[in-house]
Amino acid sequence: MRLKQRIRIELHYLLTFHSTDRLWQMPVAAALAIGLPLLVGVYFGRLDYGLVSSLGGLVFLYVPETPLYHRMLKLMACAFGMTACYTLGLISQFFPVFMVPSLIFISVLATMVSRFYGLGPPGSLFFITAAGIAAYTPMDGRSVPLMIGLFSMGTILACAIAFFYSVNVLRIRAPHRVLPWPRPTFGFVVFDAVVIGFFIGLSLAVAQLLQLEKPYWVPLSCLAVIQGASVRDIWDKQLHRVLGTAIGMLLAWFLLEQPLNQWSIALVMMLLAFLIEFMVVRHYVVAAIFFTPLTILIAEAASLGETSVDTLIEARFYDTLLGCLFGLLGGICIHSKRFRLKAGKQLRRIIPNRWLNNLAADEAEIEDLSASKHKAKTTPDNK
Repeated sequence: MRLKQRIRIELHYLLTFHSTDRLWQMPVAAALAIGLPLLVGVYFGRLDYGLVSSLGGLVFLYVPETPLYHRMLKLMACAFGMTACYTLGLISQFFPVFMVPSLIFISVLATMVSRFYGLGPPGSLFFITAAGIAAYTPMDGRSVPLMIGLFSMGTILACAIAFFYSVNVLRIRAPHRVLPWPRPTFGFVVFDAVVIGFFIGLSLAVAQLLQLEKPYWVPLSCLAVIQGASVRDIWDKQLHRVLGTAIGMLLAWFLLEQPLNQWSIALVMMLLAFLIEFMVVRHYVVAAIFFTPLTILIAEAASLGETSVDTLIEARFYDTLLGCLFGLLGGICIHSKRFRLKAGKQLRRIIPNRWLNNLAADEAEIEDLSASKHKAKTTPDNK
């Protein structure tokens, strides 16, 4: 009976489509932000350059539903942050011994900043995505300024598209009011970020030890799962991502088997971006189906034909499976009160107090402190 009830609950989560008030203009604008750099790159015969700029175009997905001045400031700040992460990722590939530590540093810092300022979904995901892809994009040192410039141009174009999109949408719908920044706590801002960074680095180290061809796929899959708000959410994300990835791999295999030229690749990627943003607020599994071939094309479109499609699809599926496993383990640690208390105390000891003055204690620490005071009151005085 318990097994049947559990299966019924899981099927309910898998089959439930959520209602949303998202306007159709948003996925259209997202497709333009990602697709226009590709079309420009194809026009000049450099799809590889267009792919770099389209990666910067992902910053459009951070557009909030606030007044115009606020959303543009927030988007430009995100554009600067993503460019910085991409730059650090590029530089790290020239010092292989620092690739894992640099990704840990970027993951921790990006997560801390996004949580301190209440960035919200997708949080630090695309900051770390930009750094991970950059770290494993082979190039010589002379190409670094060019790649940074192309990425920056993608973010600038995304900001321009966001401006015109916002002007149009604000005529249709009133903006949400700007909420004050959430009160930062040590657990939410610092502890969670350190644990997330540790498991992302651990997953990358394991991927390198296993000599996987594209090791950055593992930490990116880990990050997509570990950011769940609860263990239930993390389990759902893992299950949904694995299921969606499995179906998405079949779609990617079908697309890559077709005789695609550069123009058709760009148009397919625009269509996939539209479908992702249209479905992600309605059903995560369906969105993951389209997300998988899009990410494969972003990372592999410039080198299609160098490896067999079957080998590529199989490798990406196992990378995702391994990353989801690390994400589940990290999520269990984050949401374990016992682990938070023990590891949090040790972390507080190595961080100077002046850095923590503006951070409040989280719920687990407050409960532990209250329990300690209650125990002290009920214990008879030692005469």
